[in-house]
Amino acid sequence: MRALSLRQPGRLVAVELPEPRPPAPNEALVRVLSVGVCGTDLHAFLGDQPMIEYPVVPGHELAVEVLELGSPAPGLAVGDRCTVIPYLDCGRCGACKRGKGNCCERLTVLGVHVDGGLRERFTLPSRLLLPANDLDDDRLALTEMLAIGAHAAARARLEPTDTVAVIGVGPIGLGVLAAAARRCAGLVGVDRSPDRLAFMEGTRLATPVAGGERLAERLRDALGGELPTVVFDATGNVASMQAAPDLVAPGGRVVLVGHTRHQLTFENPTVHRKELSILASRNATRRDFEEVLSALRSEATDPRTWITDRTDLQGAVREFPGWASGSTALVKALVRLS
Repeated sequence: MRALSLRQPGRLVAVELPEPRPPAPNEALVRVLSVGVCGTDLHAFLGDQPMIEYPVVPGHELAVEVLELGSPAPGLAVGDRCTVIPYLDCGRCGACKRGKGNCCERLTVLGVHVDGGLRERFTLPSRLLLPANDLDDDRLALTEMLAIGAHAAARARLEPTDTVAVIGVGPIGLGVLAAAARRCAGLVGVDRSPDRLAFMEGTRLATPVAGGERLAERLRDALGGELPTVVFDATGNVASMQAAPDLVAPGGRVVLVGHTRHQLTFENPTVHRKELSILASRNATRRDFEEVLSALRSEATDPRTWITDRTDLQGAVREFPGWASGSTALVKALVRLS
């Protein structure tokens, strides 16, 4: 069975793996149709993803087809095309019991801690499959990316009166903007890359604002003289994350969507004076996935125009170094397996 294995930073190789075992009760054997390439995958290739465990088969943004069920599963049948919730929660810890499986104390993630979807077939818990036969493979593969944004928006408890700035408008930042646009108006996207800003402007999701010095002033200019009430940081950059409290209005919220292995330090006078809420957003829940599938069906969100690169397994081995280095005009890549 063909697969890709990230053996160590900078070394992604094509390998042959044994066929997966038959599914046990409450499991499904799936055929992988398409895989979205995430920033997590690219950072893992570079060696600066703090949670990756090498060697690993990457890939957690998945479109799959059910080949076999180990036992009957309500709402799921052989032949169904599905998106995948790639978070394997334990179901027993306090977080899971409170419905927060996305931050399970024993969480493992496909393509990060255990082998993911850049292989032809594998077995997984059937509860992680959400059938959506009415959606094409592209949208199924991009559902997880959008669910990250939906979860961040839910964490912020956005109201129609909120104004929003998203710092970093790569795919995750675009997903946050898409989710925010379903909840409020007054959206600004910030990036240091002119190419990313130009691409975001083409999506019509938000007003583009260049990052850098005097950013607070530019945000005020874009939002009628006021700072945004909610700032999402989707960069994973320490300096950017630590600067976020300076960019949000008094009484506002800072939501850290990206993450870093490094320590963050915030100035207490700023946080206290403004009475800010600083929130982390990790992964997504089933409810977030269901929201995204509904938005995709209604065409309130259509990320297919974000796909700039397409390839197959062998092509991904060639393309990964360029994607990870930023030497290409990549927005979103998909790897097709079937």
